[in-house]
Amino acid sequence: MTASSVPLLLAGCATDGGHALSAVGPAPAPPTAFQGSAAVDARPEAAGAAAADLVAWWHTFNDPLLTSLVERGLAQNIDLQQAAARVSQARAALKGANAALRPSGQVSGQGGELYQSRETPIGRLGSAFPSFERSTQTYELHLGASWELDVFGGRDAARDAARADWQASQAGAVAARLAVAAQIADTYVSIRMLQARLDVAKAQLGTQQRLADLVALQYRKGVAAELQWKQAEGALGQVRASIPALQNQLNMALNALDVLIGVQPGTTRTELAANAPVPAPPAIATAGGPAALLRRRPDVIAAERTLAASDARIRAATSEYYPKFSLSGLLGTATTSAGSLFSGGATQANGILGLRWRLFDFGRVDADIKAAKGRRAEALAAYRLAVLRASQDVEDAFSSLVQQEARVQALGEGETALARARDASLAAYKGGMVSLVEVLDADRRLLETRDGLVQARAAAARGAIASFRALGGGWDAGAGGPVLAQADGPRAAARP
Repeated sequence: MTASSVPLLLAGCATDGGHALSAVGPAPAPPTAFQGSAAVDARPEAAGAAAADLVAWWHTFNDPLLTSLVERGLAQNIDLQQAAARVSQARAALKGANAALRPSGQVSGQGGELYQSRETPIGRLGSAFPSFERSTQTYELHLGASWELDVFGGRDAARDAARADWQASQAGAVAARLAVAAQIADTYVSIRMLQARLDVAKAQLGTQQRLADLVALQYRKGVAAELQWKQAEGALGQVRASIPALQNQLNMALNALDVLIGVQPGTTRTELAANAPVPAPPAIATAGGPAALLRRRPDVIAAERTLAASDARIRAATSEYYPKFSLSGLLGTATTSAGSLFSGGATQANGILGLRWRLFDFGRVDADIKAAKGRRAEALAAYRLAVLRASQDVEDAFSSLVQQEARVQALGEGETALARARDASLAAYKGGMVSLVEVLDADRRLLETRDGLVQARAAAARGAIASFRALGGGWDAGAGGPVLAQADGPRAAARP
């Protein structure tokens, strides 16, 4: 099973005959709209733009390399392979639970030879008869069947629990897929940001070096004070030290990206060697609101299915109060001669009606039920928390996106103003009105603002990525996907 097949499995197994999976308990009532929806919808990118594709949101950034990296990661990521393996394990457990509800049968046979000792009591007794044979052959062939009647629903409840566990594992695999796609995109944005910051830092280093050289010359001529010289040298050292730090962060980001897409660190460095701008955040649709979020977030679906499994296990534990009935039978032949194995006289059969009842073990049954109810209470709390955190993720991502874009706008305006100030100072310097120090200082402030602008653009792009992830983007949760119905909705009989 591949990681990419998990969303289809989850969509196919979550419904049966058009009936939705029923929620097993009330979730916190979602608000009618997200607090940040209005601000996100008011973004300039959203004006007249089509709703972003949540299924493959990385395409909306219009960066072919980003798209390629995400798709490679979804196909090769090791975490997704582990998640797919966990789904296979849960599916096997469900098949075992289904098999436990059906009769079991077996065929057995044996052939043997016994050479009797004359020195044992049986051998001494047999030796008194002339027809006594020390060597005896036996041949048997049997067809047996057994079936535990699920009168009180214990095994049916165990099957329901296994099914819910399987569905929860599928939802967990989808959640891992969403996380990997977002991590790859986030790391890619970080790489582009660090590359741009390195370019700015190198330009700052050149500006600061010229400023330090100029102040040093002025100090030697007695025009500048030693304090000014040392301050310029210290500022130069700070800028010079920032370059190795940024390069180290870039190297680590490149290595992390390679691991995310399942290749050796260093594999994609050639592809990413050429600098490219940080991708701009696209339009994000908030239609559907919090109610739709419960149908899109696989972590919420996984928590709901885990809660359903805990409900089923309470029923399974409760069934231990009641007796267990079983039927078993055997039909076969037994003979001392291989030639007569299938003769009428060699036929033998038996049938058994079994009863097992933990009549004097109700203390342990009580303890098992209380433990199951405790696990159910824990699962219910986890489900409610998952719903609340899903809403928090969306609100946090929306806030980050909107506020960082506001920061981008402010820094962009500041960059424009400082660029004009730098041009004015350069013109004044050429006219002999100001010294080169003022020109270089204007350059320094402009480059610092550009560095902040690069970081703000990256933060805005990461806010968009976080928004897509928080909204459950990255898989197809359409009409055939898992939907959490009302608590009194129909119970699905979903089967793999």
